Amino acid sequence: MRKTLPLALFSVSCAAFIPTKVSALVMTAPHPLKPQVTQTKPETTQTKPEIAEAKPQATQIKPQAAQIKPQQALPKFTFTDGSGKKKSVDVVTQYQPDKITRPIAKLDRGMDPRMMRAATIAEERARAHSRSRCWHYVKEALMAAGLVSSRPKTEYAKQAGQELVSNYGFKKLPVQDPYQAPVGSVLVYDAKRAAGHVEIRTKDGFVSDFRSKTPSRRPLLGVFIKG
Repeated sequence: MRKTLPLALFSVSCAAFIPTKVSALVMTAPHPLKPQVTQTKPETTQTKPEIAEAKPQATQIKPQAAQIKPQQALPKFTFTDGSGKKKSVDVVTQYQPDKITRPIAKLDRGMDPRMMRAATIAEERARAHSRSRCWHYVKEALMAAGLVSSRPKTEYAKQAGQELVSNYGFKKLPVQDPYQAPVGSVLVYDAKRAAGHVEIRTKDGFVSDFRSKTPSRRPLLGVFIKG
């Protein structure tokens, strides 16, 4: 009796703390969500092409009659060259846009090389402007180069060519354009009421008692060299 009483009390106390029914937690997996498919109908927009009907406009072009004016003859400048022939050239009345090029003088291999020496001497002694002593300076250059054995005696420059041919063995070239004269050649010009002019051709111009890029405007009597 004494042994059973404590056991009864222990079981009663345990029953007070432990519930009769123990509910177990049941974990249920969630159901998978089904994807909602939204069907979108494509909106078809029917665009009607606008066709612009362009009516061609007829352009009437009236042919204009070309008026052709008769060309007037250009004025001429008439002169007499060294041989006595009359020649004429056109007179420039309008501006020419093209650059005027002057040819460089060529060398004549058949010419006495002392002619080129005379051109160099004359160029070294020449002035910037004329002193009206062209024949005097040319004489000095010819003598310094050894082309003449004595000083020429003629007074006027236009007489230089004849004296050089007659007394010093020069010859006249068939040249009428001063720019075509070879380096070292002597160019003689005429003048009706004046002494004329004489100069020596250099590589890029002409020289007498002064240096010049252009030849004399006087009528050319001849181009002379010594072979």
